[in-house]
This record gives sequence, C-alpha cells and structure tokens, in this order.
Amino acid sequence: MSIFEIDSPPTRAERTPIPVSDIDLALTAQLVVAWAGEAGEEKRLGWWRSDLISEFGGEDLFRRLLPSTWAWAVLQGARETARRKDAELRGQDHDPDRILSLFSFGFDLDERIEERFQDLKRSGQIPQDVLPGLALINSGWNYDGFFEWVDGHGDVEVSVTLVGRRIKGAMPSGLDQLVRRLVAGLAPASDNYPLPHFHRAS
Repeated sequence: MSIFEIDSPPTRAERTPIPVSDIDLALTAQLVVAWAGEAGEEKRLGWWRSDLISEFGGEDLFRRLLPSTWAWAVLQGARETARRKDAELRGQDHDPDRILSLFSFGFDLDERIEERFQDLKRSGQIPQDVLPGLALINSGWNYDGFFEWVDGHGDVEVSVTLVGRRIKGAMPSGLDQLVRRLVAGLAPASDNYPLPHFHRAS
C-alpha cells in the first residue's frame, strides 16, 4: 500500500515515514506556485486575486502587524488563497475527494506539510534560509524564469478535463516524484490555473 491509499487518517505512531526533504519540497512548491499565481500591483500569472507577497501589498501591512513573522505570514496567506482556488476547481468534479493536486495531497500529507510550515514559522528563521527553493521569489517576478523552474521538474502528458489537467500514467508512490509531476503539469502556460492532478484509485 502506498502512502496515498490510506483510507482513514493514521495516528502519529502509525504514520509512514517520509523524509523531511520531501515535505520541504512539497511546501516549497506550494509557496512558489502560490506566489506566481498572484495578481495585484505586480501582476504575475493572475490565477487568484491576492497581492500578499509584494512590497507594497501584503508585505507592507504584515511588517507592521507581525514584525517577527511577517515573512511567513504573507507566504501563508498566498498559499491559503491558492489552496482555496484549487479546492474550488476540484469541487466541480463529481468526486472531488479522489482528486490529488499540489494543494490537496490527502489528509495525512496535508497535515504533515502544515505542521512543517508551522514549525518553520515558529523557528524564528527566514523562509529562504530554511527553504532554499524560495530564492526564486527573492529574485523577483520573471515569467520565463518561473516556467524554466516548472520545466526543471520534468515533462508529463496530460488530458484536459472539466476541472483541469489530469496527468496520464500511474501516480507515483513517493511524495517527491508526485510533487515533481504535479509541478511539471503547470506547463504549458495558461491564463487560468490549470489544476494539474491525479485521480486516486476508488
């Protein structure tokens, strides 16, 4: 049984071991995509209506409200906005609980990723210091640079469905390869969030 076929949430003692590096890969991908999908003063892809990770948008507000954790707070807000758009699109499917996407890996993995985010937020460290992949955000928005990052995750074949791009082939059993294929499914560029996804076995 793979980590994606668990029917009921396992207790902490029963959890399948997953390398922290894989969880960090998933979290980094979520945050980078959440940033890239924002609209606002510095319009990026415009997949969701938020302007949190920008100097004169969310950063200005959160620097004043949360001087110690503002850098994490803006990332968290953008990630939540992206998660909601992802959920909205999944909700258009006749069986949305079977759809596995970059912002919905299933209860256990989603919980682990969120726990990791909260641990890092409480650590007092700068996001880019503990998640080096976020350097892409620091370098500023560059359309071609973002899709070079996407292309660096490999190639996938997809079929277009009502809700988005369903990735062809077997779903990987490991989180790292799953993340790479879901990110790869963001290419080619689209005016709307393309929701790359797998369908879990029923």
